[in-house]
Formats: sequence, C-alpha cells, structure tokens
Amino acid sequence: MELVAGCYEQILFGFAARPGELWLEFLGTITCLEFYGTAHLLSGAEDGLICIWNTKRWECLKSIKAHKGHVTSLSIHPSGKLALSVGTDKTLRTWNLVEGRSAFIKNLKQSEFISLNPLKSGIRWYIFFSERKADSINQQNAKNCMYAYKDVPLSTDAHIIKWSPDGEKYVTVITNKVDIYKLDTASIIGTITIEKRISSIRFITDSVLAIAGDDEIIRFYSCDSQKCLCEFKAHENRIKDIYSFEREGQHVIVTASSDGYIKVWNLDLHKVSLLNCSMC
Repeated sequence: MELVAGCYEQILFGFAARPGELWLEFLGTITCLEFYGTAHLLSGAEDGLICIWNTKRWECLKSIKAHKGHVTSLSIHPSGKLALSVGTDKTLRTWNLVEGRSAFIKNLKQSEFISLNPLKSGIRWYIFFSERKADSINQQNAKNCMYAYKDVPLSTDAHIIKWSPDGEKYVTVITNKVDIYKLDTASIIGTITIEKRISSIRFITDSVLAIAGDDEIIRFYSCDSQKCLCEFKAHENRIKDIYSFEREGQHVIVTASSDGYIKVWNLDLHKVSLLNCSMC
C-alpha cells in the first residue's frame, strides 16, 4: 500500500513499505490530490499547475497550466475522462483528460452572497461582495456588519469541488454555501447554506451529501430538497476532512479532526433517510 502527501514545502512525497522518496518539486504549495483507481493521480498546486501522474512508474505524464491563480480543488469524473478544477482566478474549468486540454471554462459569479443565520439580536444578515468589499443590504452600519460576518471568512473563491458518484451532477463550495450543478446544463439546481465555513464535503450517495463545517458536527443533506436529513456530533473540535466508502454493503465514513482523532463510523442510510432533524 502506498500513501501520497503534499505539503507547504512544495514537495510531493510517496510513502510505501520503504522510506519516503521525492517525486517532484513544485513552484508552489500543493493544494489538492485525487486518485483515479490505482493507476493515476492528479495534483494541483498554488503555482496554478495540474499534474497527471502514472502511479505505477510515478511519472508525470502531463503538466497543465490550469489556473492563473492557485488551484484550490479538483475532482475526477467517475468515467476518468473528465476532471473539474476551481481556483483563485474565480473560474471553474472542465478538463478533457483523454486529450489533456481544457474543454470548458465557467466564470463563477462574484456577486454571490453569503446567508448567515440570525444573531442573538434576531436580525438576519445577508452579505454580498463587490470589488472584494462586503456590504450589508439591510443598511446597518459598517461596524455592525463586520460583527455579523466576523466568524465567516470573506472569500468569493470556490475552495471545494466534487462530482457525484453517477457523474450526473457536481457541487462547488464557496465559504459556507454549496451550489449543486447539473452536468448537462452546467446550471445550478439547488443551494445549501450552513452557519460555518465548510471544511469538507462528501457524496454518500447520488442524492445524499455529508457536510462538515468549522465545528464538530457532521450534517447530512438531501441534494434533491436541499434539506438537512440529520446531524451528529463527531468530534470535540472542528472537523478537517470526511471520507466515505462501502464495505460489504455497509456505508463507512471516516472523519479527521483538529482534536487529533481519526474516527470510523458505520452509517445506516435507511435510518438517515427516515430522520428529519429539527435542528437543521
């Protein structure tokens, strides 16, 4: 078994039963890694490059200048023929992996707003972005506005992108908002918003999303209704990442947290689909 790790030192390391070995030095921090099967790996970095690796020989097959800014996230289509990437240049790009070229570029709207839940005062705030500045559309003063969104980092950059298991839809995450896109129209068919900045997201099925914010809670949402199905406290500190897989017909979730623990959970999807969480 082999493990791949990217780091701030602009180095991609591979670990196996032997000591770690250096594969490539980038010009920027490695920001994302994703395997396709056991034969290929895609890596993205702050220098805007996406590299396609052969994992048998650990050879870089193709290096693509993907974004003008950082590559913040990438995702490979279940067919292995397409990939999506997002970056700090505020574009979503579709890649033809068979030919190693760009297939489609979509500019992500910079006027998207972040909806925050009511504060203790009961006021509901909406923040929108214009020229990297934040304003409150309910005309409260700047001091109160800063107080309202101080727990949610101001960013209009998509930092997560994921394909659904069937490849018919994909999601992008901007701060605390999940936009659900339909592949054949490349249009948004639904939006999910939570209170905290989203740190990780995972399709459990084609219609159920697991979402972790900057807190200790895992939340399960329906892609169809965009409603929360249930939630549970997984850790004592914020959750950094979620992974899921099936084993002998059982859905398994793995969570990693700032509390130093990695936990493995058995998930009963039948019970999740029957629950209606009143807290969501």
